This record gives sequence, C-alpha cells and structure tokens, in this order.
Amino acid sequence: MFKKIMLHTGLLLVGSMLLAGIASAHVVVYPKEATQGSYEKFTVRVPSEKDSPTLKVEVKFPLDSVAISRFEPKAGWTYEIAKDTAGKITGVTWKATGDGLSSTEFGDFSMQGKVADAATQIVWKAYQTYKDGSVVEWVGADGSDKPASVTTVKTKAAAGSTTDSHGQVIAGAAAAGSSSSSSNTALYLSIAAVVLGALSLIVSATKKRK
Repeated sequence: MFKKIMLHTGLLLVGSMLLAGIASAHVVVYPKEATQGSYEKFTVRVPSEKDSPTLKVEVKFPLDSVAISRFEPKAGWTYEIAKDTAGKITGVTWKATGDGLSSTEFGDFSMQGKVADAATQIVWKAYQTYKDGSVVEWVGADGSDKPASVTTVKTKAAAGSTTDSHGQVIAGAAAAGSSSSSSNTALYLSIAAVVLGALSLIVSATKKRK
C-alpha cells in the first residue's frame, strides 16, 4: 500500500513538473505589473518549442493601454515597426538574420514605452513563426493553450499622497494634515517635558531651603 502511494505521488510530481515546463514555455512580456502613466522597459521573452528554429516574432500593441516608442537592438535580429495612418506605432516584427532560436533556446526582445493614464491592463498579442512555416498565435484568453501575455496596471497614487502603517494610501491633504498633527504633538510633548523639568527643579530647591 505504501509503495503504491509513493508511486502515485511520484507520478503526480512528474506530471506537475511537466505542466510547469509547458506553462513556462509561453511567450511572456515582462514586467507583469506596471503603473498608470509610467514609462517602462518591456521585455518579450520568446522560448522555442519545436525542433524547427524560431525565425520571426511579431507583437501587436493595444494603443488604448500603451504607447511603445523605442526598441533595443538585438544581435542576430532586425526589426520592422508597423504604424497606423496617424503615425502611431501599432506593433513590431523581429526577424532573425541567422539561425534564429533553436528548440533549447529562448530570446529576450526589449522595447520602451508609456503606460496609458487610464489603463487597467495591457494585453500583448504575439505571433511566433518557425522555419517550417508554422505560426503559433499567442492571442488567447488566460488559461487557454496559447494565452496572450497580460501586464496588470496599477492605479497611480495621487500627487503628494503617502501610505500609512497599514499600507493604505493617504491623500495629499490628509497626509499633510497627519504630518502636521504629528509635528504639533511632538512639539507639545517637548514643551510639557520642559515645564515638568522646571517644576521639578523648583520643588527640589524649595525642599532644600526648608
């Protein structure tokens, strides 16, 4: 009985490791979190999953969520920028000038841009082309076989705001009021200490006279 339990446990562990390996092979854009209105360096990590090398990677940008403006050169690869009629950059395609990415390799492709002020998430649709002509479309929903990578966008804190000891955001005026209150309290305590010290000296001097 014990041997059977150990065997089943081992099979489950192996299965979970295989699934983790499959999940990690997805095209992913980092960072996974960003802040509204911030300028970020985004890195597209592309693993090659087939015996046939990866020769082309295309990524489309959701213009309502992010504005990409710069691209980092990558040795062995060229890139082409796609624009709309208004001149906004809508996507980029990296193409290998050599052998590309083999089945045991991955590549990082970096770019820079500004997160939209009202964005809540950035959905990155990517298309991976292999030498054999097959194309893997990473455009599906979370949990699908070929999910699009998603960057969660956090709300930008108000100017002058801070956080309290519990991690709660305090608005600028409230924060200033809290700071002012704390300063006043410290001042009052200092004055009280001086007064008490003076009274103690007076009492001590009076006792000596008696």
